[in-house]
Formats: sequence, structure tokens, C-alpha cells
Amino acid sequence: MLTLYYATGTCSLASHIALEDSGAIYEAKRVDFSRGEQNSPEYLLVNPKGRVPALATEYGIISETPAILAFIAQSYPQSNLAAVNDPFQFAKANAFNSYLSSTVHVAHAHRRRGARWSDDPAVVQALTIKVPKNMADCFDLIEASMITGPWVMGPVYTICDPYLFTISSWLEADGVDPKKFPKVLDHRNRMAERPSVKKVLAREHA
Repeated sequence: MLTLYYATGTCSLASHIALEDSGAIYEAKRVDFSRGEQNSPEYLLVNPKGRVPALATEYGIISETPAILAFIAQSYPQSNLAAVNDPFQFAKANAFNSYLSSTVHVAHAHRRRGARWSDDPAVVQALTIKVPKNMADCFDLIEASMITGPWVMGPVYTICDPYLFTISSWLEADGVDPKKFPKVLDHRNRMAERPSVKKVLAREHA
């Protein structure tokens, strides 16, 4: 059985939703960041990075959201969460998820985790101030050229959708008005109505 290690309010929500969508049998274990559990010796044995998500499989541990989402799609092809038999379309899905991970999430992280990049308080403050502009620029690109519609990759729901839903849910806290991005906001609203999303959110916030 799969075990997902997650923390409420983090990018692990995307993997949690994808697991629910896939029909996989899995266990979800919360890592309480408020108590520093991500840095506990027990969790560092699971993921030495001290971050979530981490997915325990029969083969070993997988970390990083794009990798976990790809693993879920390939392990449960009957769920149609990605075009796993079409190398180009599968690469496009992975490219979108990689952009969210390597660029958008990093822009968001500057708001609260600027100390990862500098020990200078002035630099950390400058990074924080830039977050609304950087996030808005990222979502300008997503809105204009990266959502095919009605889902990210077109008419079929994929592993890209729970990831976009997760990160777009951070916009308000990052000082960005989601109404500036009507396609993204429509996507977020439709995602919120999916039974799998409601189930996962209820579990994470119980």
C-alpha cells in the first residue's frame, strides 16, 4: 500500500488529490509543520530533505511533486490522469508541472522562506516585496498560453489540474487578485466542486 506524507497548506495537496483521483489504496500521514515534525529524526528517515510530499511505495520513497504525480499517473493508467502512452503529451504535462515546481512555487516561497536565499534581512525583505509581482507574472503566462481549457491539458482532466489548483489557491495570500486570471479562477472553482477534492480537503482540515 502507498503512504503519502503531507502537510496541510502545502503543495502536497496536489499529490493527495491525485491519489484520490487514481483510485489507489493509500494511507495519508500528516506531518505537523507547526511542531517541526518535518525535521524530526523519524521523518528525515523518510525524506532527508525535510519537506513534503513524500510517497512511500513498494519500491522505495519518492519525493518532489512532479515525480509523484507522474508515478501516480503511470501506476494507475486506467484513471487516465495523463497520456502515459503518448510521449509528447506526457512530456507536455510534465513540463507544465515542472514550471509550477521550479518557477511558480519558488516565487511563492520568497514570501515566507526568503532566508533560504539570503541571511541579509534587507534582501529577505526585498524578496518578500517582489512576491506579488512575480506571482502575477507567472499567472499571466499560465492564463495566456498554458491552459488549453477547460482543463490544463484540454478536455481531459490530468495530473496537472490538482497541481494548478493547489498553487492557484495561494494567490490571495501572495497579494494577487485571482479575478485578474479568469481561466485560472474558473479552473479553481470547478476543481473545488470535484468530490475527490472535497474529500481530501475535509481530511486535511479535520
